[in-house]
Amino acid sequence: MIAIDNVLISDQVIEEQFVCDLNKCKGGCCEDGDAGAPMEKWELEKLKTYFEVIKPYMTEEGIKEVERQGKYLFDREFGWVTPTIAGAICAYGYRDKWGIIKCSIEQAFIDGKLDWQKPLSCHLFPIRIQKSKRDPDVEHVNYEPREDLCQAACSLGKKLKMPVYIFLKDSLIRKYGEEFYQTLAATAAHIQLNSE
Repeated sequence: MIAIDNVLISDQVIEEQFVCDLNKCKGGCCEDGDAGAPMEKWELEKLKTYFEVIKPYMTEEGIKEVERQGKYLFDREFGWVTPTIAGAICAYGYRDKWGIIKCSIEQAFIDGKLDWQKPLSCHLFPIRIQKSKRDPDVEHVNYEPREDLCQAACSLGKKLKMPVYIFLKDSLIRKYGEEFYQTLAATAAHIQLNSE
C-alpha cells in the first residue's frame, strides 16, 4: 500500500501491467456491470450544462432512456451513475462501425464542443476509487480489471511492459493533480529499484 496525503494506493497499481485492447474487448466496460458509470457530484452539473451539446452524439435509445430516467440517477451501492439502456450499455454510449462502444461525451470533447472529457470513473478504469468507510476523507485506489473482459488488456500490458499507473497517467493527473502523480511515479521507481 502506498499512501500519498489521504489517498491509499494498492501496490497492484504500480506492479500490474495493463493497456486497453479495444479491438478485442470492444469497450465492453461501458455495458458490463451492475449500474451505469459512477459520477462525482461536480460532474452532474457538467451533464446538465452540456447535455444539449452531447445529445447529437447519442443513440435514439440512449436519448429515450435519459428522457425516461434522467441525465443521471442515484444507485444505493454506487452513488450517482449514468443511466443505462435495459440494464446494459451506458445511455451515453454508442457503437462505431467496428462494433466498439464509444462515449458520446468524449466524442463531443474531442470535437472541441465541451471542456469535460468523460466521467472520471470511466477515464480511470480499471482503477476503482472508493471512500473509506472509517474515514470519509480517505480514498482507496484499487486495481480492479474485469476477469474475463480485461484478459486481452492484461496480456497487451504485459507485452508492452506498461504499468497501470503509467497507462492511466492522464486520468490520475486529472483526478489528483500533477504533483500527486509525480510522487506516485517516484515512489514506483524507488520500489522497483529496491526490488532489483
